[in-house]
This record gives sequence, structure tokens and C-alpha cells, in this order.
Amino acid sequence: MLELISQIVSDVTGRHGITLDTDFVQDLELNSFDIINIVTAFEDHFDTTIPTRDIWQLHRVRDVLAYLAEHGYREP
Repeated sequence: MLELISQIVSDVTGRHGITLDTDFVQDLELNSFDIINIVTAFEDHFDTTIPTRDIWQLHRVRDVLAYLAEHGYREP
């Protein structure tokens, strides 16, 4: 799953070197527009909607993986 998340982030932002502890804002210097684009890519990939209130809890890659697992999303 980490590989999938890394690929999506890379495709959307052009940033590489993603780890579990990568912080989207502090480490990758992404802005809110970038984050929304990443979330949209996640939604498209998993054919779902991630509520806005949940988006702002996803600071690190590890948070995204935990969120996806908690909500039953698996790599298609």
C-alpha cells in the first residue's frame, strides 16, 4: 500500500522519496491545493469520497495508510 500511496503522490506532485513518516506539508512542502489534488487521486483510485473533515487529519503517509485500512479500502 505504501508503494501505491507513493506512486499517487509522485504522479500528482512530482515529489519522490516518500516514507511512512513523510509529512505532506513539512517534508514535501505541499499546499492545500496539492493536498486536495492528492485526495482527489485517492478518491478516484479507490472509487470513494473522503469527507473534508477527514482530509485535515491526514498529515503523514502513515495517517493515510491507517485511514484507508480503518475504512476498509484495499488496493484494487
